[in-house]
Amino acid sequence: MTVPLPVRIQAAAVRAAYALPQGVRRAIAGAPVVRDGQTLALDAQLILRLQRLSRAGLVMPGGVGQSRAAIEYARYLVGGPTIGSVSVRELGIPQEHGELAATLYTPAGLGEPSGLLVFLHGGGWVVGSRASHDHVTRFLAQRARVRVLSVEYRLAPEHVFPAAAEDALAAFDFAHAKAADLGADPERIAVGGDSAGGNLAAVAAQAAVRRGGPVPVFQLLLYPATDASVRRRSRELFADGFFLTSEGMDWFADRYAPAPVDRADPRLSPLLAGDLSGLPPAYIGTAGFDPLRDEGEAYAEALRAAGVAVRLSRHPDLIHGYANYLGVGHRFREATAEAAEALRKALEAA
Repeated sequence: MTVPLPVRIQAAAVRAAYALPQGVRRAIAGAPVVRDGQTLALDAQLILRLQRLSRAGLVMPGGVGQSRAAIEYARYLVGGPTIGSVSVRELGIPQEHGELAATLYTPAGLGEPSGLLVFLHGGGWVVGSRASHDHVTRFLAQRARVRVLSVEYRLAPEHVFPAAAEDALAAFDFAHAKAADLGADPERIAVGGDSAGGNLAAVAAQAAVRRGGPVPVFQLLLYPATDASVRRRSRELFADGFFLTSEGMDWFADRYAPAPVDRADPRLSPLLAGDLSGLPPAYIGTAGFDPLRDEGEAYAEALRAAGVAVRLSRHPDLIHGYANYLGVGHRFREATAEAAEALRKALEAA
């Protein structure tokens, strides 16, 4: 993708803002934001301020097309320089409806067979792609010392529920069946993703366990959507002003799961599955200033109650989407590095 000049200028402005002395950054960001006993990190508050100034958001006025373009260009603004010590290989995942494009990321010097993460990008099942999350998948591959298979699952509204969920399970099955070709150990394959991708990873893990046969050995769930049937307290507390909005959540859900879809269906709301026992261990990362915070944490509690080993890590000072801001400040990288370390340890132990 050729980056337009205005995007390059904006990227330079963002880098310059984060290079300013802390006092100047605080003056730009405004007074500290405290809500629900949590104080928003300056790194997060500054990016929110810059987004407001540029009128950027997850849902753009031009609808699906403009929103997709915005998230593709966002990585040039906040994703940081490309991690070059990771090789990429393009491949396809055969499906009845056609081939799913995928990218295999391999850190330099990683032997075979290694652990592998099947990664499903965020974007409300409507926006986002392998390209928009290239910096995230490279970071996870390098930090966790694993191969990462990033999947281009079908998006709504062209392909509504449960298309994306079906593709997520198909991607895991492909990774397991073709592990030798991918340089991976079939007994050390994890599923993971951020936001809607975390939702799809959780759904895929449940589907794999219910049907019998191969299952993932680990779930890496970053601020996942787990229950589309109710509005929890965090959705009211952080309904607006923190990147992901309550209105935006409705916009995404209406396109992925329009009426008459039952939003209590576990393939959309994995928290509502009747039996969570037997699922693989999980790392669940949540953000304090995120409308999805409470449902992600409720899923962690439900897994734990079902006897599943879970590490729940709330980052109380961060916002939804923190893994996408690896190129600005320090807190976003710290939080994402924690997730990568959890993945590394889990796949080494497996």
